[in-house]
Amino acid sequence: MAQGSAVAKPRWAGNGMPAGGVALIVIYAALVVSPLFIAAAFRPVSSHSFAFEMGKGAGLAGTMILVLNLVLAARLRWIDRAFGLDLVMRFHRAMAIVGVVLLTLHPLLMAASDAGWELLTSRSLPWWITLGKVALLLLWAQGITSILQGRLFRYEVWRMLHNVLLVMLALVVLHTFARKDIKLPVMQVVWYGAMGLAVLAWVMHKLVWPRKDRARGWRVTSVKQETHNVFTLELSPPNGTRVPEYLPGQFHFLSLYRDDRYNGEEHPFTISSSPTTEGALTSTIKASGDFTATVGETMEGAQARVQGPFGRFSYLLAPSDDLVMIAGGIGITPFMSMLRQMRDTSADLSVTLLYANRTEEDIAFREELEQIATGELPRLALTHVLSEPAEGWEGEVGLVNRDKIHRFVGGDLSEKTFFVCGPPMMMNSVVRKLRKLGVRAGQIHTERFAL
Repeated sequence: MAQGSAVAKPRWAGNGMPAGGVALIVIYAALVVSPLFIAAAFRPVSSHSFAFEMGKGAGLAGTMILVLNLVLAARLRWIDRAFGLDLVMRFHRAMAIVGVVLLTLHPLLMAASDAGWELLTSRSLPWWITLGKVALLLLWAQGITSILQGRLFRYEVWRMLHNVLLVMLALVVLHTFARKDIKLPVMQVVWYGAMGLAVLAWVMHKLVWPRKDRARGWRVTSVKQETHNVFTLELSPPNGTRVPEYLPGQFHFLSLYRDDRYNGEEHPFTISSSPTTEGALTSTIKASGDFTATVGETMEGAQARVQGPFGRFSYLLAPSDDLVMIAGGIGITPFMSMLRQMRDTSADLSVTLLYANRTEEDIAFREELEQIATGELPRLALTHVLSEPAEGWEGEVGLVNRDKIHRFVGGDLSEKTFFVCGPPMMMNSVVRKLRKLGVRAGQIHTERFAL
């Protein structure tokens, strides 16, 4: 195996999902269904219809899912280390949909059975039912703003609107306070205990940790232009502190304090430096959105907040002597971290890199990649692919397709480990092609910045 692997891997990093990850899945599932089992165990006989009881159960399970979603959103390091934060956030979004569906079914099933449609239409209802309706309307509003995020709302505005979930949670507490099922002592321990945990996670994530990180005061020590629209920020920790241990390929959340429109706005970026670098780390950022378009304007000495590292997109967590990296555009950044670490530790590995860009001017780190490719270790086979090449380009053109994978990767694909990072459409296309070529899902590693 690679000479540098044992040196660079932090103590917590195992190979594949740690055993604790299985325990977390079991705990999550148990918490979601626990109110249903408690209600059934302590009140086995009901005078209501099956549909009415299903409606009650949908409300209990749906609420617990949304409560646990607040915990998942808190970026707890021990959950990230088990699954990777990108996977956790995808699960978070999927379960949010499940929760909304269940909570929508909650009044519908009850109204369609014993309670009657007056439950939805009448204005002469107990106060706690009215609060439940308001909570459901807020939940739908959250779903709509999440769908429209990026179209009508900036990322940071959407994040602020997302905090209305706390208001919804308070309404749910009041709504359930009058329910008989929640009055069971054991149910109250589970129900309000879970809600208290969610509030604690939100407070730590939104208030305590940001204030603590801001007080530490990272600084931007250099700004380097890599291409016409790609910049590398070098970040140094406060005096007397060290850069946190990280794996090559991981990412962090970065906030810049520049007294501008985006002051303190937080976004995830890959750590592009090697873990062997001492005293600083770097993030390489493409000017592609409203916030990132201003990255090149960052001045040396600007204060920054760094939270991380996060993620499991690293070759050190998928041991293999034959690696294939397929990058699109700025998706090269995690691979630069990995290749730099391999170079610095003389890792005895064979690496094939297919690097896709639109034009030759878009190729970032071109000289450094060629230097690594001409070095001894790692054994890097580098191929550039341009979709819109200028006249005179003699390299590969078009997209990363099956033909290019066959020609440049070759051999028995079942013996190789694939890493894919780039724009979502490109990643989806490449993964589909790999699967059609017989590559198992477990051999393909991706990271999607949809946090």
